[in-house]
Amino acid sequence: MKILVTGASGYLGGRLCNSLLRQGYSVRVLIRPTSNLSDLPPPSSSASLEIVYGDVTDYASLLSAFSGCSVVFHVAALVEPWLPDPSRFFSVNVGGLKNVLAAVKETKTVEKLIYTSSFFALGPTDDGGVADENQVHHEKFFCTEYEKSKVAADKIALQAAANGFSIVLLYPGVIYGPGKVTAGNVVARIIIERFSGRLPGYIGSGNDRFSFSHVDDVVDGHIAAMKKGQIGNRYLLTGENASFKQVFDMAASITDTTKPIFSIPLWMIEAYGWLSVLFARITGKLPLISPPTVNTIRHRWEYSCEKAKQELDYSPRNLKDGLAEVLLWLKNLGLIRY
Repeated sequence: MKILVTGASGYLGGRLCNSLLRQGYSVRVLIRPTSNLSDLPPPSSSASLEIVYGDVTDYASLLSAFSGCSVVFHVAALVEPWLPDPSRFFSVNVGGLKNVLAAVKETKTVEKLIYTSSFFALGPTDDGGVADENQVHHEKFFCTEYEKSKVAADKIALQAAANGFSIVLLYPGVIYGPGKVTAGNVVARIIIERFSGRLPGYIGSGNDRFSFSHVDDVVDGHIAAMKKGQIGNRYLLTGENASFKQVFDMAASITDTTKPIFSIPLWMIEAYGWLSVLFARITGKLPLISPPTVNTIRHRWEYSCEKAKQELDYSPRNLKDGLAEVLLWLKNLGLIRY
């Protein structure tokens, strides 16, 4: 069975490809010519890995890439809290999904499409509850353009499922873990800032709540969805719900270091974010903190993964164990000291 993975050079996609290869699957990856392939094994070292060049925004490249594949994992997405050109979120995250659906339909060999959405597509949980797969985004506001694009893409995926398309929809939480320090691994980036002293206090008052998903648990959930996921169903691949204040406290406990002694008000972080955006427009380097990031922290994003546990045997690790792994990984890389 040949499996196609889009977004294979990304944080989650790379880990997924390596896991599939270790389990003996034949994997074809769709990547751009400029992509960093450092997280993938060289094709010469694995007869089971095939690299094809293309882009989800290039429909013709998808047709050739999908040919002969039985399963497609559509993991590719533009994941950033802010971009100078927000239209890119829609061309990649929405337009890319439309192209994938059309290419799957035209090639006729794909039996199952596994689509990686995001918890953002379900919307915040500001009522204090814990949401499941039945939640629908209220669309009263969007914290980021990324969130808005994932909501639009989710509607397209759900409509495809309603029309009988062989698609399974997955919704990871805040993905963290070893592997890459990218926008897709925001926990690692914030930990680096915390231990470097550039983020000396808590972020806000600690009222935020997120559902944290270890990257390897999310990978296992994807493969389980390929094997056991019910067509047309949504599955939350989330984990422990916690605030970033709790993350900082856990990190201090694990490393036997001092906890922050004060909180940085969100208005101050937002002001810094506006300055960072101005600097980014001048330099072209994307900021770690931007106003949309602060907008996200002002809300709660708590979810239950009970359905995935029951139907996919999804088994997320607790946050403290996952953080201990991340901290040791960052220390071994020399990115933090403790």
